[in-house]
Amino acid sequence: MLKERVITALIAVAILLLVLFVLPQVAAQVVVALLILAGAWEWSGFLGARSMAVRSAYVLFIAVLMGLVTWLAPQIDAPLLQVAVVWWVCALVWTLFYPTPIPSAVRWIAGVLVLLPLYKALVVLYVASPAILLGALLIVWAADTGAFVAGKLFGRVKLAPQISPGKTWEGVIGGLLTVAVLAVAGAWLFDGRVGVLVPFCLAVACASVVGDLTVSMFKRTSGLKDSGSIFPGHGGILDRVDSVAAAAPLFALGIGWTGLQ
Repeated sequence: MLKERVITALIAVAILLLVLFVLPQVAAQVVVALLILAGAWEWSGFLGARSMAVRSAYVLFIAVLMGLVTWLAPQIDAPLLQVAVVWWVCALVWTLFYPTPIPSAVRWIAGVLVLLPLYKALVVLYVASPAILLGALLIVWAADTGAFVAGKLFGRVKLAPQISPGKTWEGVIGGLLTVAVLAVAGAWLFDGRVGVLVPFCLAVACASVVGDLTVSMFKRTSGLKDSGSIFPGHGGILDRVDSVAAAAPLFALGIGWTGLQ
């Protein structure tokens, strides 16, 4: 299982680098849009409806909204990302009270709040610089990897047993320590400000944990272990971008707030 996960991750990273640094900008943005629409298809499985028509309608709904925010850019960018940050704070509070019933209408709206700002944040970061987008992803990957290793070695105290029984506080701490080391290394390599970069990266890493737990909450409510099976050993699109969905909007706003861009 671990070997399969590693092989899949290496292939995915190679494809990502190709998209970010080789493809023309328009083509890369199309790939991002298709990724989000694939995530919308998986989210439609959380709506409580098995009808292909309903699921397809949800994907079309997300596509129309994506087209609208693209047309309204850049005026809509900052407000949309700010709404996303507020949503993820609310989602954090929500996870503290789980299990709670989630009506179908709320699942429709929550999917928009997860997917639409994610699309906008990825595009904004990519247009600013593919390297900046890669930096945001590296923070999330470091947090995930550090949490996985620390959780396996030291995990005892459950983080949110009702939502994700495998996650532990020791894993979260391990992930944050990994991100802190990455941030210090980044500040040293790129002549950055450690006092700004470290807390900023830690905040983004904390947001990634919230994203992971929130999407897991919807999966558990829908009786699903994974959102899909497109990535062998990893699950679906949402299983790979749940952490990024919460981290990317904060990162996109934060690099302006902190002057890191």
